[in-house]
Amino acid sequence: MSPCSDEPRTEPRTDEDLARSLLTGDDAGLAAVYRRWSALVYTLARRSLGDAGEAEDVTQQVFLGVWCGRRGYRPERGPLGGWIVGITRRRIADALAARTRRGELATAAGTVRLAADTGAGQPEAVLDRVLVRRELARLPAPQRRVLDLAFYEDLTQPQIAARTGLPLGTVKSHARRGLHRLRDLLHEPTHKEEIRAE
Repeated sequence: MSPCSDEPRTEPRTDEDLARSLLTGDDAGLAAVYRRWSALVYTLARRSLGDAGEAEDVTQQVFLGVWCGRRGYRPERGPLGGWIVGITRRRIADALAARTRRGELATAAGTVRLAADTGAGQPEAVLDRVLVRRELARLPAPQRRVLDLAFYEDLTQPQIAARTGLPLGTVKSHARRGLHRLRDLLHEPTHKEEIRAE
């Protein structure tokens, strides 16, 4: 059959054929895997999450994970369908955890009292403030103290040195390290994308 033939392409029939096709990096193999298991993945996600949009997102994440993590699949540990269901369960758990985190942030945001000049009435400003406070709390105590004094009391570095009794160079180091660590914490991924074989 020539590459330009109009004859329909035969699709792998067994799970083993699909797994082999997927493991070679053949995108037609991924398409076949998607056709075979996407309805099951979507149904599991929809039942667990109760939301069609979230279920669609989870389904996309699962098959992206299948493609990116295909080298982690071990046929001797179980069938391809079981591996995909395992990935689905982890993605559903991630989605539920993210929903819980969003709820906790919204609750925390509702309890934060903002001064008039912090943008009252802007939910994003409240959430940003909650996130920054939470991440500041994760910093080592000296860095947190210096940044608290700089942000919340609007002190300069020399004023912080005078207030704390620390040398000015130490204050500068704590501020620099604290800001770098705070930036890293605020950009930290919420979950690992690595797919582990079951």
